[in-house]
Amino acid sequence: MGNSTYRPTAPAQEVTAAIAAERRELADLLDTLPAESWDAPSLCRGWRVREVAAHMTLGFRYSTARTALELLRAGGRLHRMTDRCARRDAARHPERALAAFLRDHAHHPWTPPVGGAAAALAHDVVHGLDITVALGLGRRVPEDRLRILLDTVRPMTLRFFRAGLDGVSLHATDLDWSYGTGRPLHATAQELLLLAHGRRLPPPASAPGA
Repeated sequence: MGNSTYRPTAPAQEVTAAIAAERRELADLLDTLPAESWDAPSLCRGWRVREVAAHMTLGFRYSTARTALELLRAGGRLHRMTDRCARRDAARHPERALAAFLRDHAHHPWTPPVGGAAAALAHDVVHGLDITVALGLGRRVPEDRLRILLDTVRPMTLRFFRAGLDGVSLHATDLDWSYGTGRPLHATAQELLLLAHGRRLPPPASAPGA
């Protein structure tokens, strides 16, 4: 498979700055949501907006020991653990607190088990899009953050997230970026990022009177 024409991995300082900015912006956005939006479905199957927000902040709120205990209680099944914790914490914490967790931990050094700081940025950006795209808010992720994340797209990424993009080449319509070989798929950079992370995009809204 081919890869993007962008530079190699971004400097660590640039990635950590992007993480902090993304968390603050998402916290500000969450603070503006009406009550009913918190119970609206997200792009994460089975999760409402509030479960996604709770999941995004789990790494800040759980110690390594507690995470290990929760994983043990879930029989070693990571997805089962994260689902259980997200549902429990979404019910436990009010909306303002979930937004504040993001803002107050903008510089928290948490990273996923694999992928380092770039994976932490992807975690924030993709889950943020799980919320904003599902709600039709039209938020555009800044280009510098998209460039960092598109540079991390690899066959392993697509396999891990079960993207189902075998035989498909990705072509951004708003950035000079493409990836892969096969049948071309054209979309915006952030839509392609979602697809690479196993998301299914909602159908475009119909025009009034259509």
